[in-house]
Amino acid sequence: MHFNQTNYQKRNILVVDDTPDNLRLLSAMLTAQGFEVRKALNGKMALTACQMVLPDVILLDINMPEMDGYQVCQLLKADKKTCEVPVIFISALDDVVDKVKAFDVGGVDYIAKPFHGAEVVLRIENQINLRLLQVKLQEKNFLLQQALDNLKASQVQQIQNEKMVALGQLVAGLAHEINNPISFIYGNLQYAGQYMQDLVNMIEVYQQEYPKPTPKIQQIAKNIDLNFLIKDLQNLIGAMYRGSDRIREIVLALQHFSRHDEAEMKRVNIHEDIENTLVMLQHRLSQAVDHSAILVVKDYSNLPLVTCYPSELNQVFMHLLNNAIDAIEERVGNQSPTPDSQLFTPQIRIHTEVTDLNMVKIAIADNGSGIKESLRSRLFDPFFTTKSVGKGSGLGLSISYQIIVQKHRGQITYTSSVGKGAEFAIKIPIEQTER
Repeated sequence: MHFNQTNYQKRNILVVDDTPDNLRLLSAMLTAQGFEVRKALNGKMALTACQMVLPDVILLDINMPEMDGYQVCQLLKADKKTCEVPVIFISALDDVVDKVKAFDVGGVDYIAKPFHGAEVVLRIENQINLRLLQVKLQEKNFLLQQALDNLKASQVQQIQNEKMVALGQLVAGLAHEINNPISFIYGNLQYAGQYMQDLVNMIEVYQQEYPKPTPKIQQIAKNIDLNFLIKDLQNLIGAMYRGSDRIREIVLALQHFSRHDEAEMKRVNIHEDIENTLVMLQHRLSQAVDHSAILVVKDYSNLPLVTCYPSELNQVFMHLLNNAIDAIEERVGNQSPTPDSQLFTPQIRIHTEVTDLNMVKIAIADNGSGIKESLRSRLFDPFFTTKSVGKGSGLGLSISYQIIVQKHRGQITYTSSVGKGAEFAIKIPIEQTER
């Protein structure tokens, strides 16, 4: 039987045996069949030889001094570099116990001495064939995994797109419905305030013209505390103005945030979008039972208008700011009540600038719990989350990555220190062309 060199191209065989005669015999036999053979007289030499050049198959003697074949095989299987190399044991002991142990430590085959040339070559060829099939299977599995990951990513994006379209339509409808009555209230408050002032002026004229009112009028004025009522009336009207104005701001922020009718690229003011997102999150930034209000520090540079997909960029701002708030709340929740913890000031810092590469950078930093080193490699994976059930879907950062990197040809990076916070930085080109 002759080795097919067309298919195997001088496969590298490492023969390990403490008997020089056996080494010479096996080496001559395998070289004649077209193999490239290396020799090792003991286990230590074998391990070193594997690190220098990875063999395709190892023929390993069991009975060797200092380190027997079983120990060598265990070390090979424990090393990521050598664990996949097939090991065929060779021994003069044709004993069932030895064979069982050989397979237990990771061997793939067992050859008993004395050698039969055709048998040795056939067993080696079988293992090389099996290894080639394993490699092909691994490659196919890798391609299938890639296809699955791509499918997951496209499904995530499709789900998010559909969700944002539905949300945009809902928000637009709500904003429209709220806008009508609040505009009516806001518009009529001016008249109501004027009418109230006219009535107050009328009462004051009556008081001047009739300084001595009847006992009944005096009693009513006392019951309603007329002087306080007149003074506080202007405060009430002012409070109603501010309240209705706040509702108008929220409605405007909702309309800007959803931008459901802006699926195309537009030139936008990034700072306005950030401000609108902060309005949406005001309820989470304000003081809570377990922590004081989160201080938002804005370090804005003078930015030009940026060409982008506004609605999708707003999603990214929302995800990153929500995560920053979550991290702060997690740190507060994990802190034991000590004098130092009382001094902790929750803070989110938003920094913007134009970089040298004609890109806009938006960095959002928090002083929350930070991100563990072991989790960082999976941070942008779809459905990966460190939050408890119901607190997070694991889609926020994955979607943000797709929006920034794939949709805007930008970058999203982060730095973090456990217990001290994290910073996510976005960079997108100022000008873009639609794909």
